Amino acid sequence: MTANSWIQLALFLGALVALAKPLGSYMARILEGKPCGLDRVLGWCERGIYRLAGVDPQQEMGWRTYAFAVMAFNLLGIAAVYLLLRLQGALPLNPQGLPGTTPDLAFNTAVSFGTNTNWQSYGGEATLGYLAQMLGLTVQNFVSAATGIAVLAALIRGLVRRSATTIGNFWVDLVRSTLYILLPLSVILAVALASQGVIQNFDAYQSVDLVEPIPVDGGEPTTTQTIAMGPVASQLAIKQLGTNGGGFFNVNSAHPFENPTPLANFLEVLAILVIPVALCYTFGVMVGDVRQGWAVLAAMFVIFIPLTVGVMLAEQAGVPQYAGMGADDVASATQAGGNMEGKEVRFGIANSAIWASATTAASNGSVNAMHDSFTPLGGLIPMWLMQLGEVIFGGVGSGLYGMLMFAIVAVFIAGLMVGRTPEYLGKKIEAFEMKMASLVILIPSMFVLVGTAIAVVGPGLEYTVGDEVKGNLNNPGAHGFSEVLYALSSAGNNNGSAFAGLTANEPFYNTLLGVAMFASRYWLIIPTLAIAGSLARKKYSPPGAGTLPTHQTLFVVMLVSTVLLVGALTFVPALALGPVVEHLQMVSP
Repeated sequence: MTANSWIQLALFLGALVALAKPLGSYMARILEGKPCGLDRVLGWCERGIYRLAGVDPQQEMGWRTYAFAVMAFNLLGIAAVYLLLRLQGALPLNPQGLPGTTPDLAFNTAVSFGTNTNWQSYGGEATLGYLAQMLGLTVQNFVSAATGIAVLAALIRGLVRRSATTIGNFWVDLVRSTLYILLPLSVILAVALASQGVIQNFDAYQSVDLVEPIPVDGGEPTTTQTIAMGPVASQLAIKQLGTNGGGFFNVNSAHPFENPTPLANFLEVLAILVIPVALCYTFGVMVGDVRQGWAVLAAMFVIFIPLTVGVMLAEQAGVPQYAGMGADDVASATQAGGNMEGKEVRFGIANSAIWASATTAASNGSVNAMHDSFTPLGGLIPMWLMQLGEVIFGGVGSGLYGMLMFAIVAVFIAGLMVGRTPEYLGKKIEAFEMKMASLVILIPSMFVLVGTAIAVVGPGLEYTVGDEVKGNLNNPGAHGFSEVLYALSSAGNNNGSAFAGLTANEPFYNTLLGVAMFASRYWLIIPTLAIAGSLARKKYSPPGAGTLPTHQTLFVVMLVSTVLLVGALTFVPALALGPVVEHLQMVSP
């Protein structure tokens, strides 16, 4: 790796760690209902929302009521987006006159944005008008992220409270997370990105003359190009801060109107991880021991940093075949400068690799380079980061509560080793908590592997348009399998990024991926809230001689080992059929 690559990575990690404490402390005050400064400016809005919604902010909920509120709110949001997409052709703020989407695409997109996945089976600028982008997708970007923060807050209260029957009020958590965390940060980021050249307007698409005509087979050369316009900066800010990832444009953050400069790139990738990282500190503050938060964050970094370096090394090594094709100007089997296929020159390999790792670790589906063009091992690592359960930072809120499920499993294993009832933060971990934690860990894996198996045995290999049968895969063999596995890994872990080459905008994949996204979001939220309710009812158990200290190095090692072991045992066989085979084919003479 070059010195520049190390510097870029160090700056990125340093900025994340520097922001963790101040932002984490601020968010802890929000979730604990304490004054935060902004309440003096926006408090009237918060109180007005409660009055309009008929919500008593002082009335707390048991875990079942909390779960019902989460499900009801999110299902209504999904239904609203579905109708908006279907009726788009008859709605205003659609200067291009784009028609409504098909039922299967509307279902897939509504579920995708409602679950904080933001998988896109369509090209944004060619499919959705401004109203659908703003009222449908951008709103869901806010509330789906706020839902994740709310569920995390409920779980933390379950760990902190003693002999309690309630875990907070979902509506209060939702409103405060949106109003005091996501909204102000999004305004700041949107203004910063607009200063770098990200567009924000309601203009119709622009037609401009080309410098040179482009030949067209069997027709007259093309002399003009259509340039998409729209309210991009406002959607882009929450897309990154909320670990959403849905792009206004088809090529997402590789588009110069979404990500025009290296500084914009740095701000965007920093925004992707800053809230998940800071929430670890928030966790430590809320449980009364900041060392607990630092321990969980350390476990995330222990996994994230080597894997990110691995992507950089794989892409810097390049593709050996280029030398034999005369594409290399040095006498070696390495492409000069590394593998730049599918990458923007203004970002290069280092920023492309950091982005790929950050987004797949953080449940953010945005891309600034095409993962499908990465080397086999360079593509394997982002895929495996998703398959670990999106707990290495993960989605806003959801990543940390997913990691806490692994923490429960880790202390359970430690308890078995010493023959003592396992405890976490003074709460005994018993059979019910282990069953629920197992569901949270295993459900995404089931949908990834079963969904991939269903797709590759036939239904996902071709589709029909009228009387014409077309193939879903544009690449055969191991790489084609990797494309299917990546798509299900992305949907089954609520990430949203994709390999190119897979035709997903057809009824089979729109339905399969939509079901996987829905189940992998809400089947995890309900067991998590059940654990919160169970832990809240328990009394505090003072640590004893056999208690595993969960703020020390040994716990970090146990937690990292648990995450990696589950990920390896579950997915290495599938990875061996895709990127591993492809790598062996690439390096074979």
